[in-house]
Amino acid sequence: MEDYPLLNLVWTMLIFFLFVMWIWIVISVFIDNFRRTDHSGWAKAGWTVLIVFMPVLGVLIYMIARPRMTEQDKQLMNEYEEQQKRLAGSTPSQELERLHKLKSDGAISEEEYQKLKADIVS
Repeated sequence: MEDYPLLNLVWTMLIFFLFVMWIWIVISVFIDNFRRTDHSGWAKAGWTVLIVFMPVLGVLIYMIARPRMTEQDKQLMNEYEEQQKRLAGSTPSQELERLHKLKSDGAISEEEYQKLKADIVS
């Protein structure tokens, strides 16, 4: 261990970490490229060739040129939000109707109704 100082070990670990991160980024870009439905086959092939032959520049250009949210991303987000609404049980308007029914049945007072209504609306 005398011929390999601690700072050299730290430097080697840092370089190894950066190399692994670089490989991870390149693989992620390839995965993203092939999963996109808004690209044609030629566009996917073009991006692949660019990334293979000029990795640093190709990945950088891909990450800059890619839109923040594609139509596919928006569709997935809308599906997720709809699923969350279905799983949540009821909408605020349904909760207000339920509270109004409880108030008219006398199960809760006017003060409780106003407090719970404020909670639902906010």
